[in-house]
Amino acid sequence: MKYQIVSGKGIEIFGSDDFLPAHILECGQIFAYKKLGDNIWEVLSKDKKAFIFEKAGGCFIQTGAPEYFENFFDLKTDYAKIKKNLSTHDIMKEPVKFGHGIRILKQDLFETTIEFIISANNNIKRIQLILGRLREKFGTRMGDFYAFPTREQLLTATEKDFADLGAGYRAKYLFKVVRQIDENTLAEWQQFPTSELRSKLVSLAGVGPKVADCILLFGYGRGDVFPVDTWIEKMFWKFYGDSAFVRNVQKNAKNPAFLQQNVISREKIRHFLTDEFGLLSGFAQQYLFFFMRLGE
Repeated sequence: MKYQIVSGKGIEIFGSDDFLPAHILECGQIFAYKKLGDNIWEVLSKDKKAFIFEKAGGCFIQTGAPEYFENFFDLKTDYAKIKKNLSTHDIMKEPVKFGHGIRILKQDLFETTIEFIISANNNIKRIQLILGRLREKFGTRMGDFYAFPTREQLLTATEKDFADLGAGYRAKYLFKVVRQIDENTLAEWQQFPTSELRSKLVSLAGVGPKVADCILLFGYGRGDVFPVDTWIEKMFWKFYGDSAFVRNVQKNAKNPAFLQQNVISREKIRHFLTDEFGLLSGFAQQYLFFFMRLGE
């Protein structure tokens, strides 16, 4: 994909084959965005803001922090190559074509952790409302928007404060997790292999297996994870319901002891899909999630 940084103004994106705002922002990886018009999107990250303008022949990302958003949108990665490699799997051909403009964002680790704890058993509209209130109550005002709160700022929040924002049962997890980790700790964890890092994340308050995988993919950029939610579970049965893996479980289901150990849980689906896609698992997950949610 071709692009250029326009000093002090933003980033010019040439073409739409590998960059489309709707594909990037509506595939479940980010909550701090708004569609302002038919061709205008607002995106917030940490204490920075960008507007994306769609136009004939590409997009323009208007921002005073172009280098930050160059990394944030992962513009240096060759998604054409990723899509070509994924399309060697027959089930990926249609999802890759449908969501061709997806890019996996490189988001702030602390922000991503808090966001996905709030996202558990929640819907996007409600998540966005809670996060908007969180920014306004605890974040620093940056002119016409609020920065995402730092850990230091969130340490001033009580469990009741989080509950009053609408976090519900997650309030107790948020109160606890900001006392378990800080920005530096999360950054230091980057050194660990994915399996060990996943274990560290799952040890945090409010972080289960699916939330951990989301943090790994959308924060740490680990391509060897495959977050499994309702949409991915539905995809699994749609595309792999007649696979040897499933048939083997069904064949042996007459043995109660075998069935007890081989229920096709989300964890087993996750293992199956990461074995299937390897280091491209996270990319496959995004195309498949987007396709299952909006393409059918």
